[in-house]
Amino acid sequence: MSEFTHVAAIPAYWEARQPDAIAMRFAGIDRTWAQLAQRVRRNAAAQRAAGLVPGDRVAVLDLNHPSCLELTLACAQAGTANAVVNFRLAPPEIAYVINDAKARVLFVGPEFAGAVDALRPSLPMLERVIRVGGPQDEYEGWLAAQEPDPTVYPADPDHCFLQLYTSGTTGFPKGAMLTHRGMLAHSRHLSATQSYRTSSRVQVAMPLFHVGGTSTALVALTVGASVILMRTPDPVAALQMLEAEKITHTFFVPALMAAMNQVPGAAARDYSSLEVLCYGASPMPLPVLRASLALFPGVLYQVYGMTEQSGAVSLLGPEDHANPAVAHRLISAGKPITGVEIEIHEPATGELLPPGTPGEIWVRSEQRMGGYWGKPEATAAAFTPDGWLRSGDGGHMDADGYIYITDRIKDLIISGGENIYPAEIERVLAEHPAIQDVAVIGVPDERWGEVPKAVVVLRPGADFDPQETLAWCRERIAAFKCPKTIDVVDALPRNPTGKILKKDLRKPYWEGRERQVV
Repeated sequence: MSEFTHVAAIPAYWEARQPDAIAMRFAGIDRTWAQLAQRVRRNAAAQRAAGLVPGDRVAVLDLNHPSCLELTLACAQAGTANAVVNFRLAPPEIAYVINDAKARVLFVGPEFAGAVDALRPSLPMLERVIRVGGPQDEYEGWLAAQEPDPTVYPADPDHCFLQLYTSGTTGFPKGAMLTHRGMLAHSRHLSATQSYRTSSRVQVAMPLFHVGGTSTALVALTVGASVILMRTPDPVAALQMLEAEKITHTFFVPALMAAMNQVPGAAARDYSSLEVLCYGASPMPLPVLRASLALFPGVLYQVYGMTEQSGAVSLLGPEDHANPAVAHRLISAGKPITGVEIEIHEPATGELLPPGTPGEIWVRSEQRMGGYWGKPEATAAAFTPDGWLRSGDGGHMDADGYIYITDRIKDLIISGGENIYPAEIERVLAEHPAIQDVAVIGVPDERWGEVPKAVVVLRPGADFDPQETLAWCRERIAAFKCPKTIDVVDALPRNPTGKILKKDLRKPYWEGRERQVV
């Protein structure tokens, strides 16, 4: 792989070396490297024609579509940044992200056009909406109106070209500014351990708003491989694609793998082309892992990562999955990948801790984000002066260098690959007229790894209906964030300073389990 220093160099590099090779396949349509490079140049030209200047943001609200990756590459060329919106968010949350990004142009898929029309009055900085795909597509005309412009903005390696949103402990998402340096380092580090090459056929099944989706695509494009893009992560279609397209590399979240194991005839298909199947982003129940080892023998890689580090930071490889002598490692997150340092520190003092001692996981690498968009205080809190990212994940490292993630210091809930902060849900439930006090915790779930549960104290004399309250919640935040159940208690446990003891609330649900968080 060429040592790129600028993401915009990728299309031109592979156009010159393999112009007729397939760069991207989607819904039966192929784009060669020559075609992709020209489309990216037209996109950059169209952005400039729209008055966008370096530092501006565009936004995408769509299911997976090649236009999102074209926009990301074109933003790298034009000096702008692509803010990809989580389409699973509720309308008020979508408006928050678009406004926070200060997006001037929004690209929207047909499934979300109506929602955007309704939101337009609450999007004062948005100048234009461009529909992508479907009978009312405007994207192709937007591209065709411009001649390809090869001009590349001379961005610094630490310039942001991609902005992905993570949930925040304050209850609002934060935009992680991903940079040329960081994303290219991730591609370099991951491809070095997983045999990516120009002949690889890389399935991208996960949503592009998720770092697991976009970073997988960028690794493939960086090495000149073919991206085979799925619109949605459907288990039946994903299995069919593995066989029909002779996929060599892919990434799934455990919830999708659980569904795949239930597909009739799944084991009868031919997956012999598959070399690397990464899984991660949420807890992997051991029964699902054992079934997946039988379905996909010899190719499973567990990955632990985070948006703030552009993707994966550690791997547990096939040899550790298959060796019964080290079966205990199946609940570990493996070892740091090439180019990444991981240490365990005491959260309060920052003291480096010895092997086996639980603490906070700190990560340092060239993959780091540029910071949180518009939130310098949050950025300063996330990083130490010497470049360590305080992950907020609790765990330990054994004497052999394997990382075990046992809890989340920041109370993050990871459900089916989605990051959910209790503060987001608590902020909404606290406004319900029947609720006086509330805490949200993650509880085990065989399908999703864990799901949110609300524990509430009612106002005196309140008339309370749990189902009505759950419906009330779904009107205000995304359905996947809403608690699946609500327990009513007389009082929440608190320490002397008044802080809710969520550890005490969680304990009965996690007792006797090997909690695995990846």
